[in-house]
Amino acid sequence: MGKATGFKEFSRETVPYRDATARLLDFKEIYSEPASEHLSTQGARCMDCGVPFCQSNHGCPISNLIPEWNDLVYRDQWQDALARLHQTNNFPEFTGRVCPAPCEGACVLGITNPAVTIKNIEAAIIDRGFAEGWVVPEPPAQRTGKKVAVVGSGPCGLSAAAQLNKAGHQVTVYERADRIGGLLMYGIPNMKLEKSSIDRRVKLMEAEGIEFLVNQDVGRNVDPGALIDEFDAVLLATGATVARDLPIEGREGPGVHLAMEFLTANTKSLLDSNHADGHYISAKDKNVIVIGGGDTGTDCIGTSLRHGCKSLVNFELLPRPPESRAADNPWPLWPKIFRVDYGHSESETHFGQDPREYSVLSKAFLRDEAGNLTGVVTVDVDENLQEVPNSERTWEADLVLLSMGFLQPEHYINQALQMNTDDRGNFVADRDNYRTSVDKVYAAADCRRGQDLVVRAINEGREAAREIDRDLMGETELP
Repeated sequence: MGKATGFKEFSRETVPYRDATARLLDFKEIYSEPASEHLSTQGARCMDCGVPFCQSNHGCPISNLIPEWNDLVYRDQWQDALARLHQTNNFPEFTGRVCPAPCEGACVLGITNPAVTIKNIEAAIIDRGFAEGWVVPEPPAQRTGKKVAVVGSGPCGLSAAAQLNKAGHQVTVYERADRIGGLLMYGIPNMKLEKSSIDRRVKLMEAEGIEFLVNQDVGRNVDPGALIDEFDAVLLATGATVARDLPIEGREGPGVHLAMEFLTANTKSLLDSNHADGHYISAKDKNVIVIGGGDTGTDCIGTSLRHGCKSLVNFELLPRPPESRAADNPWPLWPKIFRVDYGHSESETHFGQDPREYSVLSKAFLRDEAGNLTGVVTVDVDENLQEVPNSERTWEADLVLLSMGFLQPEHYINQALQMNTDDRGNFVADRDNYRTSVDKVYAAADCRRGQDLVVRAINEGREAAREIDRDLMGETELP
């Protein structure tokens, strides 16, 4: 695919972010506008590799037709590239921004050279599609008379709703927050995913006939039993929203917050009033410590910097990853290597160093007589996570953000329905058909399998929609 010798002629060049100094002054998206020529050249690097591992199980969970749209971008056939992209992905404007790109980790070119810039090309295709007016509402030609309720409007719920509506069912999406989008809206900060992108897609879906209801908390102010009575099927796409806490000495009291408390309040205040209402946890002039890495930790770093924090440190329990793949991490597995994300580079620009401290275990939060947070006590750990003797350190801190992942879904819906959960607290649903132990009720993505990627949530939403359609109609034409 692409130019036959392109992978030999051209080097990998990602689309650069906006200048770090400039982007720290706002919450606008960090991405710059790529040139078509740049993307064509990068598309040309896609090899005729025979077996495209980028779209295999090791690569893209939704089996995006990556070599095809890389080739079409190289040939300047952008509208055809968009059609290929939408065949497998309902929301490439989301994945093209927030997905960590396992496809690139499995790229065959990546065995010997830097992988193709798949994620950049994906985002550019959908952005051009909207700019050119190629993305338009496509309501179904006819309705089936069946009604489906989708609980949760994150990537799983939205993709399921889109597919079920495409099959002709009448779909109603219930969201407990005041805006549609779930994790996409409030869990990911605006500089990584501008909320206008979500609003734009939701308007398209409304024009296609999907109904969205906000401030509807199923299991609390909406009776889940009533939904079962009213609808022909109910899909639970509630996510895994119970965060991993850090119950060490000094945890209770002001100054220590779960990452999602911090990020959600920040985005809501930004959207409601551009932070004028003050209804957010401010890092301004504070010594901030982020405990835990990953994308959410990076988002806490970037948000704290934009608030104007005084200092910033990021604790990671594990050792620093190697610069290249270790012997036990071969291609096409996801490369566990050292990476510098947007927040890390911003911190280095602002404070002169990468904020990460590796192999650090937090032991206690320190507080003054009034209960105010003053610091964190840590010890170093070895590669086996055993404490290193005489390595205790004290770090000054006014604000600590806990970013250590998520454990399971909240349980008030399944308790109301007397629905089964597994030993990890996830909703039990059959992997093949997504049926739960309650008749007419299905569950998919993070609430079923545990915390995972946005792209896998989209995949499970599509698969669950297909199985619901099959159960309702006896057969299905959904992919």
